[in-house]
Amino acid sequence: MNKKACIQNIVDQAVKFIPEEEVDPHRNVPMPDPQCLYGLIGEVARAGSENTEANPYAIAAAFMTYLSAAIGRGPYLTIGDDWHHTRLFTLHVGRSGIGRKGTATKLPLRIAKAVQQIDEHLAPQIHRGGLSTREGLVSMIHDGWTQGKEEVPAILDKRLWVLESEFSNVLHQGKRDGNTLSAALRDCWDGTSIKPAIKTNKVWATDPHVNLTGNITPSELRGLMHVRDLSNGFTNRFLIFWAEQWKIEPFPQPTSQHIVDTLARRVVEVLRFVRADQHTNKNILEVRLGTGEGGAAEQLYKDLYYSELRDRSGGERITRLLERRGAMLLRLAMLFALTDCTLEIQEKHLHAALAWIRYWSDSIKFIFQTGIEEVEAAQTKETAEKILAFLKLKGQAKRTQLTIDCFQSHLSKSRIDAALDELLTSTPPRIWVETVPRPKGMPGTPTKIYRLNQANSTNCANSDYF
Repeated sequence: MNKKACIQNIVDQAVKFIPEEEVDPHRNVPMPDPQCLYGLIGEVARAGSENTEANPYAIAAAFMTYLSAAIGRGPYLTIGDDWHHTRLFTLHVGRSGIGRKGTATKLPLRIAKAVQQIDEHLAPQIHRGGLSTREGLVSMIHDGWTQGKEEVPAILDKRLWVLESEFSNVLHQGKRDGNTLSAALRDCWDGTSIKPAIKTNKVWATDPHVNLTGNITPSELRGLMHVRDLSNGFTNRFLIFWAEQWKIEPFPQPTSQHIVDTLARRVVEVLRFVRADQHTNKNILEVRLGTGEGGAAEQLYKDLYYSELRDRSGGERITRLLERRGAMLLRLAMLFALTDCTLEIQEKHLHAALAWIRYWSDSIKFIFQTGIEEVEAAQTKETAEKILAFLKLKGQAKRTQLTIDCFQSHLSKSRIDAALDELLTSTPPRIWVETVPRPKGMPGTPTKIYRLNQANSTNCANSDYF
């Protein structure tokens, strides 16, 4: 063993480890910010939970998904070459019995029925029978086809709200060889036309506007989520949130019909504002980030994009599950703006949307991380922040300097390695490592020198990537 390796071995042996039994793995369930219940969405949530055991945030999520479906593809928001519409996939996670998952959709369904009675052209199609195949999904919003000598007319209204009370069935279908349902749902979230999976099937669905509300237990979600669902981006298209019974109510009461009708009229106002009855007219109302008051909304989004929306503190798996935070934030903010009958996203709409992003993030960590993993992720974040501070002070450092001078030899090699990996692989990288070879004839391994990534220091100066 060479001298350097011997020193490192002594350092590692001297590290003060916290015994595993002293790490408390317990934590609180995710607690959403009341800002989630903004405007009309909050009114519906409070009305539905006032005299029932339904969780108001679960009601809000179901109603947001319905309203997103009803709005359609008229309003749009451009980010680069991507055109975003109000399309949402929400997944309510809660334990059997106390999750009250089915109860959360009751009031949104009653409002949807009342809207249809006021003006059927404003109401989207609602499917509650479960999904099993790409072909079954396409058949509800198809472009028409020829059956013998008979012409089957196209369904012009592509707006669809799907309720999956047993979302585990969708995950089961995705595991079957040859089943392309998950790929079709990815296309739906993206707004991409759904093409036939096989040559003999000529059924298409152009410009779909599918929104999905799913329910699942935490054990089913963890057990059925395949590694492929992470790598292909299926799971991170869902706003996943933990919500269970809000209170104990022995004699729950239905929301009065007067309140349902009042809320339905409010929905109709929004749908007429966005011209939801013009089913074949798409991208006719451009929604923009507000530039008033010094461009406050635009600047807020920029600041979030450089910082919180790129947070990697939960590790690789959690980061991949939250990879679409930026797009999800904008879709939610657009929805909140439209409920105010405005095409300008203001700060208040971004703050409401951000509350949902944080709720989503907290729920993902609660569901997919153990308490010990959460502690380890927090330790990696803290270590990375100390390395950054040390490099800002010193300009550069060798590995032994980080171990001895930065951490006074009280931190393990594996902990420092995890933090360095995080800093080197962040987007953009926060640090660079330079390998300096030994002088000719000198034994030993090359020296590695760590420096701040100055090329990105301007954009990253006020950001916290961890």
